[in-house]
Amino acid sequence: MVRVRFAPSPTGFLHLGSARTALFNWLFARAAGGEFLLRIEDTDKVRSEKRYLDEILEDLEWMGIHWDGDLIYQSRRFDEYREKAEKILADGKAYTEGEAIIFRVEKGRTIEIDDLIHGKISFSTDEIKDQVMIKSDGSPAYNFCCVVDDADLEITHIIRGDDHISNTPKQVLFYEALGLTPPEFAHMPLMMGVDGAKLSKRHGGVSVEEYKREGFLPEAMANYLLLLGWFPGEDKEKITLDEAVKVFKLKDVSDTQVKFDVQKLRWLNGEYIMASSTERLLPLVKEQLSSAGATVLPGSDKYISDIIDLYKVRMKTLSEFVGQTDFFFTDDFTVDEKGKRKYLDVEGNRENIRIFADKLETLEDFSHGNIENICRDIAEEKQLKAAQIIHPTRMAISGKTAGAGLFEMMEVLGKDKVLERMKKISG
Repeated sequence: MVRVRFAPSPTGFLHLGSARTALFNWLFARAAGGEFLLRIEDTDKVRSEKRYLDEILEDLEWMGIHWDGDLIYQSRRFDEYREKAEKILADGKAYTEGEAIIFRVEKGRTIEIDDLIHGKISFSTDEIKDQVMIKSDGSPAYNFCCVVDDADLEITHIIRGDDHISNTPKQVLFYEALGLTPPEFAHMPLMMGVDGAKLSKRHGGVSVEEYKREGFLPEAMANYLLLLGWFPGEDKEKITLDEAVKVFKLKDVSDTQVKFDVQKLRWLNGEYIMASSTERLLPLVKEQLSSAGATVLPGSDKYISDIIDLYKVRMKTLSEFVGQTDFFFTDDFTVDEKGKRKYLDVEGNRENIRIFADKLETLEDFSHGNIENICRDIAEEKQLKAAQIIHPTRMAISGKTAGAGLFEMMEVLGKDKVLERMKKISG
């Protein structure tokens, strides 16, 4: 049976590159009907923190990446690592320096691996120094404890980033020293910024947690990451994890570096938001409002849902909802000064707003269709284009030059609030 593992370190939040690695491991396991295990590399007792681990696990599940079995913690396996190291020492393949146990690398050898993505890769042991297995403080070295764990867990395939290629020959040597057959290796090209440089803060967020907080949907994030270096064919840009499992093959993963483009992710996220039900988006939008300090009153779900219906075609992230719709929740909303000069400070426009308000005051059915009819009647009477009333009115009630349809906005905002703002502007 295929068995793979993902091994996060709880010394920080889940990096986008690590999330992509986890995703590809999970896909490979599910496509093969195998198992996806989670090993926690928490040997650094100083920097490892429970809050990081909790967030990593939450982010994986948020993306739809569910693991099999119990978590494996390296911090609980120190005795196992020492036992294996002492066996290698007893076999004469290692030596001690103080409390440290060090593996002796045989020189003059060539180690070859048949990488499932890159093909054949060769290494000379002349370029590999003797390898620490157990450090002087009793903790295991990374390459050694990984091999012990992967062997005990019967891992069949190790899928990881290209930055681990240099670790592979060292790990192969440990497998040999323990009399074991190494698993198959697949090294994925790294994810870079759009400028080809290492992904960093200047390219945008680098952790899954940041994007989740900003209002990206999990299916958009998973969709985007799995298309970085793998193509399902037919130029398909939207694909669910269930669909990907049915067609995923490791041999189809590209052997060249990929670029993380936050603008492409934003576009894809917007597509998913647009296709989502308002019912699904409501609790997520309420979280965004609360985080921004907006007052979300009990019983306001219908009101917020109506606003979502107007704006879900305009958002790329759910966090944008707050800025685009602030005028629905407060009278102290942001006013576009350039728009104010363009639409409210022009002679005659405030008077038109007053006339519009007077007509609306007698309207019993404050629906967008009726509001629009009145607006267009006024424009016809005054021989104006409807836009000459629409744009100033939008500024009066929202402080913005763009947004959802004006008449739909007015209906949702409600007659009393609309008239109050129009009269305040028109004097």
